[in-house]
Amino acid sequence: MTAPVWDPRQYLRHADHRTRPFRDLLARITPLPGEPAPRIADLGCGAGNVTTLLAERWPAARITGYDNSPQMLERAQAHAGPLLDFTEADAATWEPSETYDLIVSNALLQWVPAHTARFPRWLDALTPGGTLAFQVPGNFDAPSHTLMRDLAGSPRWADRLGGLLRHADAVHTPADYLAHLAAPGRTTDVWETTYLHLLQGEDPVLDWVKGTGLRPVLTALIDDPPAREAFLTEYRDLLRTAYPTGPYGTVFPFRRIFAVVRTAG
Repeated sequence: MTAPVWDPRQYLRHADHRTRPFRDLLARITPLPGEPAPRIADLGCGAGNVTTLLAERWPAARITGYDNSPQMLERAQAHAGPLLDFTEADAATWEPSETYDLIVSNALLQWVPAHTARFPRWLDALTPGGTLAFQVPGNFDAPSHTLMRDLAGSPRWADRLGGLLRHADAVHTPADYLAHLAAPGRTTDVWETTYLHLLQGEDPVLDWVKGTGLRPVLTALIDDPPAREAFLTEYRDLLRTAYPTGPYGTVFPFRRIFAVVRTAG
């Protein structure tokens, strides 16, 4: 399957809502062993906007943002500085070449098949008392995703889009993550939250998913604009029924799963 082509500007259109889970994740991270100048890896840094939140929390930290999207990394370079850099890497194969006080990942692992198999190596790369922290979307059974998958697998689109999209097994349950992460000597915190995002504008749920979950479809149809617009029109109409506009905007429930693991010091 061709890797999705990302559009940083589209992704950042809902930056306030998208960064809230990351802020909530950061709030659960306790002091790091390397403070005041810890070494931090941000896996799936995207456009770098959330990586800057790490720099705000730990101004003296040496931080590297990793991503496999050239488009996102180009945008992220605007945030680079003496202690903050960005480099290309794929989380599916990334092997830490040094130790880190914090390895953090924001809304990435759902794109990485069998990502729990990566946890032991990442945990081994932490300094004593270091932390692995991540959050992933847990909304693959929400209408925004089920309608997208059903439409892509329908007779009209199956030959071009069938099997292209991620399914519910793209992420695990909180209990599964706890089972993979908990061990003697570790402090493990796993939880879930459903945000009720109140979105504004015309077809805001479609606008949201065009920045993330819909990227494989948009990439597959990138050379066929009429087909792209036809799919978007069909999908838009389904979303309008599933997420009707209310008097104050469109409510978009979004479940997230979080995990913070601190190793023995």
